[in-house]
Amino acid sequence: MNKYAVEKIRNVVLMGHGGAGKTSFAEAMAFNAGATDRLGKISDGTTLSDYDQEEIKRSISINTSLIPCEWNGTKINVIDTPGFFDFVGEVKEGIRAAGAAIIVVSGRSGVSVGAEKAWDYAREARIPAAFFVNKMDDENANFMRTMQELDATFGKAVAPFQVPILENGKYIGYVDVVKMIPYRFEGLKRVQMDAIPDSCQEELSEARHLLMEAVAETSEELMEKYFADEEFTVEEMVAAIKTGFKAEAIVPVFCGSATTNMGVMKVMDAIADYFPSPLNLNEVVGKNKAGEDTVVKPDPSGPLAALVFKTVADQFVGKISMFRVYSGTLKADSTVLNAQTGAQEKIGKLYMLRGKKQIEVDSISAGDIGAVTKLAGTQTGQTLCGPGEPITLEGINFPKPNLSLAIKPKAKGDEEKIGSGLHKLEEEDPCFKVENNTETRQQIISGVGEQHLDVIISKLKTKFGVAVDLIEPKVPYRETLRKKVKVQGRHKKQSGGHGQFGDVWIEFEPGDTDDLIFETNIFGGAVPKNFFPAVEKGLRECIQKGVLAGYPVVGLKATLVDGSYHPVDSSEMAFKVAASLAYKEGLKQAGPVLLEPYGTLTVSVPESYMGDIVGDANKRRGRILGMDHVGKGMGVVQAEVPMSEMHKYATDLRSMTQGRGSFTLEFVRYEEAPSNVAQAIIEKSKAEAEE
Repeated sequence: MNKYAVEKIRNVVLMGHGGAGKTSFAEAMAFNAGATDRLGKISDGTTLSDYDQEEIKRSISINTSLIPCEWNGTKINVIDTPGFFDFVGEVKEGIRAAGAAIIVVSGRSGVSVGAEKAWDYAREARIPAAFFVNKMDDENANFMRTMQELDATFGKAVAPFQVPILENGKYIGYVDVVKMIPYRFEGLKRVQMDAIPDSCQEELSEARHLLMEAVAETSEELMEKYFADEEFTVEEMVAAIKTGFKAEAIVPVFCGSATTNMGVMKVMDAIADYFPSPLNLNEVVGKNKAGEDTVVKPDPSGPLAALVFKTVADQFVGKISMFRVYSGTLKADSTVLNAQTGAQEKIGKLYMLRGKKQIEVDSISAGDIGAVTKLAGTQTGQTLCGPGEPITLEGINFPKPNLSLAIKPKAKGDEEKIGSGLHKLEEEDPCFKVENNTETRQQIISGVGEQHLDVIISKLKTKFGVAVDLIEPKVPYRETLRKKVKVQGRHKKQSGGHGQFGDVWIEFEPGDTDDLIFETNIFGGAVPKNFFPAVEKGLRECIQKGVLAGYPVVGLKATLVDGSYHPVDSSEMAFKVAASLAYKEGLKQAGPVLLEPYGTLTVSVPESYMGDIVGDANKRRGRILGMDHVGKGMGVVQAEVPMSEMHKYATDLRSMTQGRGSFTLEFVRYEEAPSNVAQAIIEKSKAEAEE
């Protein structure tokens, strides 16, 4: 692949709802650029970007992938991202490396939730976005209806750059609205037509008006010409579009069919003509060694600053780190510094990635994207820089995993392989977390949704050869007591020679801390002081299991008030046993209760869904703390809810809000469980103990 100056590079991320056609669009771009000699199909598993076994099996994109293309003297790094919400972390990675976005929408179904989310992500990342109205060859596709939806949803900056030409209801070409030139598709080629057909004149007039308005908004001079009814020259329009697109004041809309490669060349032309190079993007600011802001300029000869935006765990190659160079030049066989850890990294071979294909290169310069294998300690979101000039770039803000399930191995002895595989997958996916819960003795995995975790488990089997099931994690309940009691614990055993004797009277009452409070109030040496630690130790061992359902006991105060001892038979062990006997009897008498964990739930949703969220929280035994309107049609509901009712909330919220809602759930405290809930938990615990 040729080397390109920074002004000739375009980094473009493809986003949109699942099934909108992003991967087919990337495939068509690669085919047009000669990067592949055939137009691959998702259904056949032959596309460049969906090469992972899981993607081929499911016919969806799961991973963000790179497809560099060369077009009109420009290098376009196409970043294809998944559309399904469970893989939002991959989208965040793709956006971080991009300088502009193309949001793919269906001309048949119109603006979807995925398109809305993609728009929000682009705005959050401060990169300009364009739309591609796909599936125009479908008989139910309607470009102007989709344009109206785009206008209503995303504002007046949305401007059509193409108008479809239909013949007997069939999509056969388009009119370039900027240059007012009509094209007809002939096979995989586009041929200029002699005249614009009468059938699209009305739509073209409307589209031209929308584009002229958007162009006029970019400068006072053009606004004056617009009001004077003067025509803009093509040169003026091209310059205005470049300025307006970069400033997010013009949002181009293109149309076509990705699977049949209709209209895709026009988008590639526009990327080369209108989309910003790394030189023309917003200023990138990093932190220098002193922690001060420093401007990172896209200069190949400047100090090195490269951000690792994605990590891939490959069972054959090992760890592959994908990066974008923001300043300087990263060279093969060099040594760099990880700005976050301070550790040095040895750079071996460098690659350009095209799907799974690795194209070896000797260097990657400012503005471009590449990959390196086997970095020892560098993770996603970290910066590689020159050893003498550390620069730290802003990382990636990943969503927190909010669905947790427990791992259950299908075969004994696989625990070590499972742990190793999960660790490598965790390294690859920042939205995936693994935790060993020592209390419940379960390995818990957390992700964005059920499909996300399903893919993780499938990868664990295909890449690391271990099969597991997913089950609901155990809830870490607690037990405590409600009243004060005084009980005796007496342990006496005679078996020839020295016997065992320990006798204690202990007062048990509610304490004001989670930990055991142990005190002594002994007079006259009824129990010698040297046995006090044994009594406390016996109680501390006992509080790990309560008398109701075997959960740890909290909020317990125990005071040793009396007892007796034998000068020969008493021992530390005897007093430990005596303390445990007192504990069991005391807790039974002290009104034991079960406590369940509660969390603070904060849900962000469009205001129209707030009633549904409140109703659902009430069904989960939640208490509504408040509702706020935060602007832009969004609202926030806050509630306290039992954690046991929230296992599948991520899935349920998505269903209730068509994917528009998001939430956080943070543990806040333990509360007494209602009697019916407590009884069910106790019975379940007894049944498990009997098994």
